[in-house]
Amino acid sequence: MGLNKSTITGHLACFGAYCIFGFNIVFCKNISNANVMTPMDLFCLRATGATLLFWLLSLFMPKEKVSPKDLLRIFVASMLGLFLTQLSFLVAITMTTSIDTSITNTCTPILTMIVAAIVLKEPITLKKIGGILVSLAGVLILIFNSAGLGGGASETKPLGIVLVVVNGLTFALYLGIFRPLISKYNVVTFMKWMFLFSMAAGLLFNGSSLMHISFGQMESRVLWQVAFVVFFATFVAYFLIPVGQKRLRPTLVSMYNYVQPIIATIISIVIGLDHLTWKKLLAMALVFAGVWIVSQSRAAGQQ
Repeated sequence: MGLNKSTITGHLACFGAYCIFGFNIVFCKNISNANVMTPMDLFCLRATGATLLFWLLSLFMPKEKVSPKDLLRIFVASMLGLFLTQLSFLVAITMTTSIDTSITNTCTPILTMIVAAIVLKEPITLKKIGGILVSLAGVLILIFNSAGLGGGASETKPLGIVLVVVNGLTFALYLGIFRPLISKYNVVTFMKWMFLFSMAAGLLFNGSSLMHISFGQMESRVLWQVAFVVFFATFVAYFLIPVGQKRLRPTLVSMYNYVQPIIATIISIVIGLDHLTWKKLLAMALVFAGVWIVSQSRAAGQQ
């Protein structure tokens, strides 16, 4: 797989999105620990903010009509890629320790590879398997040698693990099933409908609760983290993900999931909660080596 301009754009988009998601993990845990809002409250804020921003941005874009049939498919994509994925994660972090969340979350690229093989007929090659295993080894080394992955629950509940798996599976299904639909439309057009549907679902179950959030009583640090989660971890990151999906195969997109613990560790090192060691450097090198190996694997239709 050559590194042409389109491919490089896809890699940069996914890297940027998952770097933001790395900060998102830390900030969502802090917001959860502050007990200022429920996971559903935070989801509704994210969905509402992103919906307004994407529809506002669409006013400055060329008009693009979406067929009723595709709107139904986008609704299903929204439930898988946004509603179930985000909500399961936000609830899971209140029920699992940080390490257990991180370890269980490593299943996402594996699940995505299986879904892509079934739905898109993407071959499961030795390079793909080898690349995932190399990155997986790097992530596990990082997790077990980092002090900065704290902030989760004090103990893990079985339901929390189930929700982390649901998070990985729903996002894997989204990546594997809807790549052709994503490639059909402009990113802004696709995401404005995605977030509109997820916002409607969230407000249907939780609209009245939003009226009782006491923003004035929140610490400024928590408010800034909520703002980051809504703008960067939702609007910006979910703008970048489809850019990557248009240009990279689903398994390769999901491999960037392994960037998140690297970012969390770097944050912890910068603020003095952890320190850099040769094991962490080795772990980071293994993660990116695995991504490179998967990028060299054979795509569907190639001999």
